[in-house]
Amino acid sequence: MDSLSLKPDKSPIAPAPPPPTISPEAPRFPPPRLQQDQIPSSSIKYPTMLSPANGVKTGSSVPHLSTPPAPPVFTSPVQPAAVPFRTSPATPQPIALSSASSLPTSSPPYFSNGSMELQQQLSSSIEEPVPGGKSPCVLFSAHKVLKHKKQANVPSLGFGVLVSPGRETSPGPQVIQRDPHRCHDCGAYSNLHSNILIGSGQWQCVICGNLNGSEGEYIALSKEELCNFPELSSPLVDFIQTGNKRPSFVSVTDSRTSAPVVLVIDECLDEPHLQHLQSSLHAFVDSLPTTRRIGVILYGRTVSVYDFSEESVASADVIPGGSSPSQETLKALIYGTGIYLSPMHASKEVAHLIFSSLRPYKLNVPEASRDRCLGTAVEVALAIIQGPSADFSRGVVKRPGVNSRIIVCAGGPNTYGPGSVPYSYTHPNYPHKEKSALKWMEHLGRKAHQQNTVIDILCAGTCPVRVPVLQPLAKASGGTFVLHDDFGEAFGINLQRASARAAGSHGLLEIRCSDDIIITQVVGPGEEAHIDTHETFKNDISLCIQMLSVEETQCFSISMENKHDIKSDFVFFQFAIKYTNVYQADITRVITIRLPTVDSIPEYLQSVEDGVAAVLIAKRTLLGAKSYSDVIDMCTTIDERVKDIALKFSSLVPKSKFHRFPKEISLLPELLFHLRRGPLLGNIVGHEDERSVLRNLFLNASFDLALRMVAPRCLMHREGGTFEELAAYDLVMQSDTAVVLDHGTDVFIWLGAELAADEARSAAALAACRTLAEEVTELRFPAPRILAFKEGSSQARYFVSRLIPAHKDPPYEQEARFPQLRTLTTEQRTKLKSSFIHFDDPSFCEWMRSLKVMPPEPI
Repeated sequence: MDSLSLKPDKSPIAPAPPPPTISPEAPRFPPPRLQQDQIPSSSIKYPTMLSPANGVKTGSSVPHLSTPPAPPVFTSPVQPAAVPFRTSPATPQPIALSSASSLPTSSPPYFSNGSMELQQQLSSSIEEPVPGGKSPCVLFSAHKVLKHKKQANVPSLGFGVLVSPGRETSPGPQVIQRDPHRCHDCGAYSNLHSNILIGSGQWQCVICGNLNGSEGEYIALSKEELCNFPELSSPLVDFIQTGNKRPSFVSVTDSRTSAPVVLVIDECLDEPHLQHLQSSLHAFVDSLPTTRRIGVILYGRTVSVYDFSEESVASADVIPGGSSPSQETLKALIYGTGIYLSPMHASKEVAHLIFSSLRPYKLNVPEASRDRCLGTAVEVALAIIQGPSADFSRGVVKRPGVNSRIIVCAGGPNTYGPGSVPYSYTHPNYPHKEKSALKWMEHLGRKAHQQNTVIDILCAGTCPVRVPVLQPLAKASGGTFVLHDDFGEAFGINLQRASARAAGSHGLLEIRCSDDIIITQVVGPGEEAHIDTHETFKNDISLCIQMLSVEETQCFSISMENKHDIKSDFVFFQFAIKYTNVYQADITRVITIRLPTVDSIPEYLQSVEDGVAAVLIAKRTLLGAKSYSDVIDMCTTIDERVKDIALKFSSLVPKSKFHRFPKEISLLPELLFHLRRGPLLGNIVGHEDERSVLRNLFLNASFDLALRMVAPRCLMHREGGTFEELAAYDLVMQSDTAVVLDHGTDVFIWLGAELAADEARSAAALAACRTLAEEVTELRFPAPRILAFKEGSSQARYFVSRLIPAHKDPPYEQEARFPQLRTLTTEQRTKLKSSFIHFDDPSFCEWMRSLKVMPPEPI
């Protein structure tokens, strides 16, 4: 969910408590474009939300990495069924919404040496309360867990966690430059919740209860001394190992900035598109560090590989594009005299010459019918990145010492050579050729991943690029797929942000839980990892996910259930993220969370994080929304969820057939209403390719971006350049104001007609809104498109369609949910009321009542 590349292999993960299923969805992005002038960022900072992304699903007690599930049913329980693990989305599988298969209750913790002194000699870190679920990399949907299985496993609300393996933390994590202590039985790591015998240095595992030695390291005179060990005092620690373990090791100072980036550029562009592309490319080159190595490849009917050894002219070696290059061709290219990757300090002027020499497409052929050998071009790019280290005679490929990146700038579909599709959908053999192209592109993406190379595909223009064919190439390599309206400013921003992203490699996510908890679904940018650790840890039943890359913007959405009624006062969750960072250091990040268990439903609901719960529900829902008909089913699913939550967790209104919605989670239904009518499930987005790209981006998105994509953030400009955050209701459209609406992949600036008529005030408000829009999206990838327009213009429909039509509600309800109305005069309110046009979309309150549920009181 941004997307998992899954292997065709359908075997379950582990035999013991079955592993969950991971659902693959490649990351794709809606048109990020900035249609107003770039604005210098202001010094004022605005708060942003946190971040996560995709899903794993198991229908049985054994989790499997699988395909998207069908819509949940909330009436009678369904017997869980094992879901196969697939490489690409297939027919939605039934989702298990009832209790998981019953497994034997685990026995109480035991002590392998028979000693009972452990109970009295606990580390002080165990007795000090630590906020549960508060690590910035790990966000739980609730900070408490219900003890009773039947109550906890209500599928309409669910319980889960969002894990962002690459997220930067502030302050940074505790760093430990030694090997961690691990449980000999299950492989879990020692942590701040471990019971310590200070006399012997032994520690008890929180996951399986086994007693382990520490080679005398944890022997201490007092419990306070143990706090000097970072892993025993902090919920998040990084174990770091550095050293020259790879044949082509690059020094720490050079590895990140010297990593090569190869631009693979479509040369079949018409003049207007080419002019915008050239501007973006020139700015891109100027933004690169001087040590960054760059390569430039053009593709059309042939592949042109530009040579940087010529200082005053754009010179290229040309390779036919109709088939994959032979080993002899690649060998002649790589061992020749040309320089195809060169550091910026030596090649900036040559790069500018190359981009200036590009010419528009001259033949009179429609855009969609032009020969483009994108697949061959990417193969050549991988070969020049690999360089002479590749042994072509034996087919041996060595991993480069740094993470490389290929950025494809595409203006149309791949129609020539390997991985291509026919020009027209009407071709009699199109389905077969598309299927073959999908497999070939995925294979090429996996090959790139094996070479530590990430492929980002940035598309622009009006020509359909055949999203389903190109997307597996980006997904399998751990890259992103982004759609733009043109090659202008937003494209240029994403080009720069794509190349600047830090990507770790060889990522592995291990998840361990108390025996009371079972993982039922995982959504995210990874695939099932087949790792046998039983020789080292005889009872390791962790769920292992291979991450395609490790980046800050990625997230995994993990759904969980109670395996049985919980008798203990706490449950434990441990997440171990292993990867090689951009400086070639091996990192093991260990995050351990302890959550209390409760019997009381109100107490549990009070601990629910509405935003996290909404994102988890949204990702599970979007996983099944593959087609337009699926989208309709998913909207019905959301309705059923809201009704079921009210039915299971609240009561009837006296003398009424309406159920109350739990007041403890009063924000949740409005978030789900935004999801239901917004671009992810509503009819705002027209073309199915755009919806597909948006959906795949969302499934892998961090919590911050995912929450914004579900529900927009609305900020009204005030005199003096300040902003007031308001509910995203159409009541915000007051004619004398300016409003910024951040919807994740789009940011809209709306100027009221009365304000727009005053040129000076309008200019000041617009400048402030632009500055705000750029600041809140400064680090977002992909960069959103930013649109500014006036009240009543044709583009204003983008803005209006994303606001809840609260003008249909009675005045008392409007004031309760939108208190800012009370500051308006009678004349202003009358004017606002008369500005609305009637249409059939229900307001939030009307929708809730249509479900026989009373809208919750606003906070």
